[in-house]
Amino acid sequence: MNDDIVLTVIGKLLIPFILLFALYVQFHGDFGPGGGFQAGVLFAAGIILYALTNGTAAAMRLIPPGLLAPLAALGVLLYGGVGVATMLLGRHFLNYSVLAQDAVHGQHYGILLIELGVGITVAAVMLLIFFAFTSRED
Repeated sequence: MNDDIVLTVIGKLLIPFILLFALYVQFHGDFGPGGGFQAGVLFAAGIILYALTNGTAAAMRLIPPGLLAPLAALGVLLYGGVGVATMLLGRHFLNYSVLAQDAVHGQHYGILLIELGVGITVAAVMLLIFFAFTSRED
């Protein structure tokens, strides 16, 4: 654990807002700037700040590194699965209009699922890289 009181206090204040903002960027990304990549980076940054204030071991207990590789694969599978589902429903790969009765709603659902897959993958890979560097033996 880091003994820097300023970093600890500011971290405890900021981490919930960072994670909340990541959710906002994730689910507002299809209406404005943002989306899965930005939300994944923000979420990983919040967990990295948690690791800096509470120690890497505490962050690894919060999100076990063994869970991150399957999460990264799940995000890619979600992205590809949406594309395959649109093909199975008779349209081109990632043509979302077939995902709902109305083409506009289908586009909304498709983008939402795609961005969720990207966000999960980016956050998991960033945390995998961070944990790989911090747990390295000298």
